[in-house]
Amino acid sequence: SKMTVKAVKMPCTSANVYTKVPDGGWGWTVAFAFFVVEALTYGIIKSFGVFFNDLMESFDETNSRISWIISICVFVQTFTAPLSTVLSNRFGHRLVVMAGGLLVSTGMVIASFARSVVDMYVTIGVVSGLGYCLSFLPTVTILSQYFDKRRSLVTAVASTGECFAVFSFAPAITALKEQIGWRYSMLSVGVLQLGITACGSLLRPIVIREQEEVKAQPPEESTETKYMLENEQTCTSIESIDSGVDITTSPSNVPGKTKAEPKSEEPKQHGQNPVENNTTPPEPKTKLLDFSVMRDYSFICYAFFGLFATLGFFAPSLYIIPLSRSLGISKDHSAYILSAMAIAEVFGRIFAGWVLNKKPIRKIYIELICVILLSVALVAFPFASGFWGLMICSVYFGFMLGTVAGTHIPLLAEDDVVGIERMSSAAGVYVFIQSLAGLAGPPLAGVLVDTTKNYSSAFYSCAAGMVLGAVFLALVRPCKTGLCHQQQQQQQQVEESTAGPPPELPDDFIDMDIGKAENSGKGSDSV
Repeated sequence: SKMTVKAVKMPCTSANVYTKVPDGGWGWTVAFAFFVVEALTYGIIKSFGVFFNDLMESFDETNSRISWIISICVFVQTFTAPLSTVLSNRFGHRLVVMAGGLLVSTGMVIASFARSVVDMYVTIGVVSGLGYCLSFLPTVTILSQYFDKRRSLVTAVASTGECFAVFSFAPAITALKEQIGWRYSMLSVGVLQLGITACGSLLRPIVIREQEEVKAQPPEESTETKYMLENEQTCTSIESIDSGVDITTSPSNVPGKTKAEPKSEEPKQHGQNPVENNTTPPEPKTKLLDFSVMRDYSFICYAFFGLFATLGFFAPSLYIIPLSRSLGISKDHSAYILSAMAIAEVFGRIFAGWVLNKKPIRKIYIELICVILLSVALVAFPFASGFWGLMICSVYFGFMLGTVAGTHIPLLAEDDVVGIERMSSAAGVYVFIQSLAGLAGPPLAGVLVDTTKNYSSAFYSCAAGMVLGAVFLALVRPCKTGLCHQQQQQQQQVEESTAGPPPELPDDFIDMDIGKAENSGKGSDSV
């Protein structure tokens, strides 16, 4: 049967109703919106370094105090991820992303008029940081709902917007500063980020309804109800306080309710239908934030993977230029190394999406291989010497970073982790846990550099975190197939022990009733 879509009058405001995941359709528009949102969020964050020297000169502050602007921004962005999930489940992805775009733009515009670095902490760090969270997370969540078979490939390609932004925004902003100054350049960036609001308006909600299966169920339910009714009438002919059928098969039975109710048995004995209302029960309300994922061992291991792996995401981009300068490489050539890293990341994201889109394949294992190779890239940086040595390491690191950075959040939708049904809540909790590493990672690397007087220590610390992340990632699949099933079996055993064993019935109770029925039949014939 072909996929059907209900007609919608308002093309950009109403929900899309499908009978199955479309793997396309309006999802391509959502993918384009995610590309632009990536460019205007993470792309701007990674390009913000072009303002560092101007801010230090204008506010007469040190490099470390200026760097806290981005640290606070990234922390707020990840720390408020559960809030983004709650608001998305309550008001929808579209309104949340549009509100986030307004916050991002407002914070950046006000920051252009800041008179101290503390003003930057509030405007860019808190206001824009909250806006980044409300913009990015709901967009990637609803994009995963529009795709199934192509989810990995589409998400990876759409996430390259961040890489193209780093490659293009940094030189563009630098050229703009020379013409109008850093304040008006920052103001222009804030106005440009209003495009997030326009992208949010394109995020039409999606509804999956399997109507054919619902229509086929009523006749089966009526037959089963008759069968249960006959069994209950047969069982109630035995002189017993509890009805064995009522405990196991009666539709009126609820979990934990094992005692028979005499009032409810009377209509059953008279042959009345035990189902009072044939209408379908109302759908359960969606939880604003489902913390049940924290009881899933596979998700816990995956969350620890994200916590430690985040240590290696930002440090190379922050310290590659100081490392190259310490090796005697010119400022212009150092910028080329950073640009090459961004270009390689684009190809890494596309390659990862293409590989993960292959069937059959265990995606969690492919992610594990990429994380291990990324750890090798971090260890290789301290051994590089000269321009071409750092260039090779940067290209290799950028490629492997793209394979991990573009897929670690969409992999939450896989059954090996939590599945698409709980991805929204899982993504909020996952990014929230990442916030701890996002806040502590750069200062920790800075302390190591100040202590050892060597930039190599920052890369070693990132590699150590990435290796720990690989260990926890390797435990995700075993926890899903082994420990989780054992936990479910233990819970079932506990429930069975608390409920008590079912009442024992004679094996020949059906024969007894059949014999009674035959005797009554003979008596009626004789009459």
